[in-house]
Amino acid sequence: MKAPTALIADDEPLLREALARLLAGAWPELDVVAQARNGREAIELFEKHRPDVCFLDVQMPGKTGVEAAQHIRGRAQLVFVTAFDEYAVQAFAQGALDYLVKPVEPGRLAATVSRLQERLRVAAPAVDIDGLLQQLARVLNPARGAAAQAESLRWVRASVGNTVRLIAVQDIDFLRAEEKYTQVAWRDEAGQPREAVIRTPLKELLPQLDAAQFAQVHRSVVVNLRAVSHVIRGENETADLHLKGRTETLPVSRSYLHLFRQM
Repeated sequence: MKAPTALIADDEPLLREALARLLAGAWPELDVVAQARNGREAIELFEKHRPDVCFLDVQMPGKTGVEAAQHIRGRAQLVFVTAFDEYAVQAFAQGALDYLVKPVEPGRLAATVSRLQERLRVAAPAVDIDGLLQQLARVLNPARGAAAQAESLRWVRASVGNTVRLIAVQDIDFLRAEEKYTQVAWRDEAGQPREAVIRTPLKELLPQLDAAQFAQVHRSVVVNLRAVSHVIRGENETADLHLKGRTETLPVSRSYLHLFRQM
């Protein structure tokens, strides 16, 4: 049987090493395959090693542990490590998320390890907690959440023939990269499907979109989750995504298939 693997992410080297030592005592079979210094590095190392469990410090420079968890969600068991006060800890508990409070106590760690071992033993899938993570991000950092919401793109200007259309982002079904341009597929006032091409690259649009509404499903495709009808799994861990009221099918690559695990 393959030994379970883990990633530890904390911007404090001493705290990373301390948690690794505690885990060695509480869970000798666990192989800590990577240690990350920040949220961005945690994401990179997760994609490289694909560990079974991720221990993520909540407050890290750049991307936070919660933001890293939003990327990892559904593909590993998550445990948050936090130094926040009791009010913030309640947010974890109410969200049914595993967490450890700094300094980590051996008793609490033992209980967490026991739950993780049971989940891995029965091959329980990691719970899709995207909604809970978004709530947690707002609770722990409301100012940042409000700023991100305020910065979300609301309108896209597109040329349709000789007319410049102002398209509400909420009406967009999907965006698809086409060389230096981006195809915009949206619904008009009558609910009819329409398409246009804009010069703004998809990679520039993506950070401006509301992550709760839009998801990247392929390196060249971003879809409005409200427009999704169903997903049909294919070979090699890929899938075809079908939209409500449209004939197009969109590719879902292996890296993003986990988004539709519950569908």
